[in-house]
Amino acid sequence: MNVAQLLIKCLENEGVEYIFGVPGEENIDVMDALLDSSIEFITTRHETSAAFMAGTYGRLTGKPGVCLATLGPGATNLLTGVANANMDHCPLIAITGQAGLNRQHKISHQYYDLVDIYAPVTKWNAQIKTGEIVPEVVRKAYQLAMQEKPGATHIDLPEDVASMEVTAQPLPITGRSLPQADEKVIRDAVDLLSKAEKPLILAGNGITREQATDELQALAEKANIPVVHSFMGKGALSWKHKLSLLTAGLSGKDHITCGFQQADLIIPIGFDMAETPPQNWNPTGETSILHIDTEEAEIDAYYPVALNVIGNIKENLKQLIEAVPAKERNLDWSTAIRKNILDEYDQYQQDEAFPLKPQKIIADLRNAMADDDIVISDVGAHKMWMARMYHTSNPNTCLISNGLASMGVAVPGAIAAKMAAPDRNVVAVCGDGSFLMTGAELETAVRLNLPIIILLWRDDGYGLIEWHQMKKFKRPSNIEFGNPDFIKLAESFGMEALRVEQSTDLKKVLDQAISMNKPVLIDCPVDYSENMKLTEKLKNITCE
Repeated sequence: MNVAQLLIKCLENEGVEYIFGVPGEENIDVMDALLDSSIEFITTRHETSAAFMAGTYGRLTGKPGVCLATLGPGATNLLTGVANANMDHCPLIAITGQAGLNRQHKISHQYYDLVDIYAPVTKWNAQIKTGEIVPEVVRKAYQLAMQEKPGATHIDLPEDVASMEVTAQPLPITGRSLPQADEKVIRDAVDLLSKAEKPLILAGNGITREQATDELQALAEKANIPVVHSFMGKGALSWKHKLSLLTAGLSGKDHITCGFQQADLIIPIGFDMAETPPQNWNPTGETSILHIDTEEAEIDAYYPVALNVIGNIKENLKQLIEAVPAKERNLDWSTAIRKNILDEYDQYQQDEAFPLKPQKIIADLRNAMADDDIVISDVGAHKMWMARMYHTSNPNTCLISNGLASMGVAVPGAIAAKMAAPDRNVVAVCGDGSFLMTGAELETAVRLNLPIIILLWRDDGYGLIEWHQMKKFKRPSNIEFGNPDFIKLAESFGMEALRVEQSTDLKKVLDQAISMNKPVLIDCPVDYSENMKLTEKLKNITCE
């Protein structure tokens, strides 16, 4: 067999189901090898979308998603999605075609050194210069992509190497394990927890990655500790649980700010610091941190670690549950915060304003979706509203990219989510700005007959940037744009399309879209004047 065939054989050995990508001249040997493979190639309309799909697939399944592009512009297009997965700690393998070895020493058509270009946005990468190393490269790429904290790896395959004959075979797959904290560390952690009067858990996405949601709940209940979630940690504890303080992440003041202000010990568990800087929730840097994660924390002046509990999150939480004494606490402070958050959610359930307020859109969406259905938020003003007000009962049911936080992630992500979880409803929540960055993937959804729903918040501008501009300068700058008729656009791709024309329409339209069991776009006008109203409202929050 040739090197390209061996590469595909190694990927089959790793259990790869799909490769997302765009064919190119320099990867035609790989594309031909796929014709005889069990792996299904998902042709996308843009390489960035392919990487977004692979990252979402990796986040939901825990197995690296695989994406492919050719050299030059194909590889640089892929780069944004690879960087997004790496910073969000989603396991991903990127494969790029490359110019032959015989022309890499000089200026050459479409040639850039992709190993150098990808180095800053991956955990590890390598070029295959000889066929015999393919099994080692693939096994290492997988092992490192899945190793805590997960991320992206990259394999670069020159076109002349791809066609060379080779006799190597895939390597056996070995498991991974994380150490547990020793007994002294657990005793010290218990001592910190016992002395704290108002401890607060900050639940991050690492809890979901390590399947430790049950242990989180057991620890919170036994030690009587309220839990707030990062954007990517949503659902680690159900929003219906009395200890849940929902979600933190706005850069300014919010209800949960009162919780952080009153806490005398903050316990981040599986928290990825790229999501939200500690300065936002520990602005004086004086509240001690009990850091529970798979690796030691990034050094940060506002993250004063009193103790690191490092290793297997699930097993370390089990040790803490066993060792920590049950404790009664006065939780009036957290109960008041929870009530304020939920009161704000409840008051918009019957709102009749049109265009719809963000709060109303979210209330109707939440009421239309089952607890295990999946919503993927794109990046924009809607993301901030979704994080604050779309409350979740299960992990990975509201996917928000909050590391690199790249616009355009939702539509490709919804396609991958439906492939990973075909029995669950999947909705992509998009702004009109982010949607048109990857909107060509509507064709992909139609071609694959994937019944995803695109809930498009239309305001004819870059709403999040305007929000920031208005907060700082009191005037907008260059954020408006024109839009197509989204109904006609979706229909031209062969999709069903529905328009919301009054406030009472949305819930009915969502129910209709779900019942159709086919790709559907919903055009929903949004009133983003609520953004600044929220800013002014939050300024007046007083922490009792």
